[in-house]
Amino acid sequence: MIIVGLMSGTSVDGIDAAVVEIKGQKLDLEVNLLVGQTFPYSPSLRTKILQVCEGDSLSMTEFSQLDSAIATEFSQAVLNIIPDNIKVDLIGSHGQTVYHQPPHKNQLGYSLQLGRGDVIAHLTGIDTVNNFRVADIAVGGQGAPLVSKIDLCLYNHPRHSRCLQNIGGIGNATYLPSTHTQKWQEKVIGWDTGPGNALIDLAVQKLTDNQQTFDFNGDWSRQGKPCKPLIKQWLKEDFFHQKPPKSTGRELFGHIYLEKCHRDAQNYHLSDADWLATLTELTVASIADSYHRFLPSIPHEVILAGGGSRNSYLKERLQSYLPDSHLLISDDLGISGEFKEAIAFAILAYWHVNNYEGNLPNVTGAKKEVILGQIHKAIYN
Repeated sequence: MIIVGLMSGTSVDGIDAAVVEIKGQKLDLEVNLLVGQTFPYSPSLRTKILQVCEGDSLSMTEFSQLDSAIATEFSQAVLNIIPDNIKVDLIGSHGQTVYHQPPHKNQLGYSLQLGRGDVIAHLTGIDTVNNFRVADIAVGGQGAPLVSKIDLCLYNHPRHSRCLQNIGGIGNATYLPSTHTQKWQEKVIGWDTGPGNALIDLAVQKLTDNQQTFDFNGDWSRQGKPCKPLIKQWLKEDFFHQKPPKSTGRELFGHIYLEKCHRDAQNYHLSDADWLATLTELTVASIADSYHRFLPSIPHEVILAGGGSRNSYLKERLQSYLPDSHLLISDDLGISGEFKEAIAFAILAYWHVNNYEGNLPNVTGAKKEVILGQIHKAIYN
């Protein structure tokens, strides 16, 4: 099958679209990326999405308009990326997360992704699977991370233990023991590690009055010096100590958290570069700290994907925290790190139409494996 996978993460940078050819069954898949491209949101839509993610209220009319506007831009991404000689069979769309609430005590969690699947199917004329998280949540799961089963499928290794570390707006990890480990699939775990690029991006926007949206290659942060007492203080945040399964989002690591970090930094008289370096350090320190807390051993290899994998300063700092791990990027293994999550939702859509469960209960905390997603059939004129 030829499937277009669509993903926009918590950084709200734009829509990652990947045209993927998938063959095989269940975990025995052959996956080939034909073309990938990122389509930035229009500035006004990105601003509105970020405002909603940070808690702005919407009327039902505004809500429906936003839902449809996101779906329209997702549809345009599909129409613009399909090569002329390719017929696409299916779309797998993650949509845009605007709210995520993990389960608490006896209450089910809640996760909302905008970008109506019915609109995408209508505008593209292609069957569309979306709303992947709700089925896992309905059986007691976090609804995240959902990429762990794809990681298990694509990155397992016979000798080495691996951590697949995605660094988008939020970081998430999947730990894969070597396949020679007894009952290795039952020992796969995954969790959200905490902030990825979100706080760094927000800080850059604050410091430049929105003239810049991110720290390119970590060049600004590299000019500063991380404040170790602040890192030690920030790592006391309850989320970092909570055992997996766990998930988070901008609801915790957003503007309010950034302002707290900014107030804390005033006591140390940091330069702008020092503050950015310290926020970058929080990302890498929280990743490494979670490995030491929750893994049976530090992995032989850490494989990076997402926007953070292109930040050389961040990678250098992470390597300093994990000196015994070999740090790679997903591209080194022949799988695009930039489009890894778009590819993942193409695979989840493929599994949906082939009636194969897409979640890992030992990662999300769900009571059982379930088929993920809801399909919207295209109506041809």
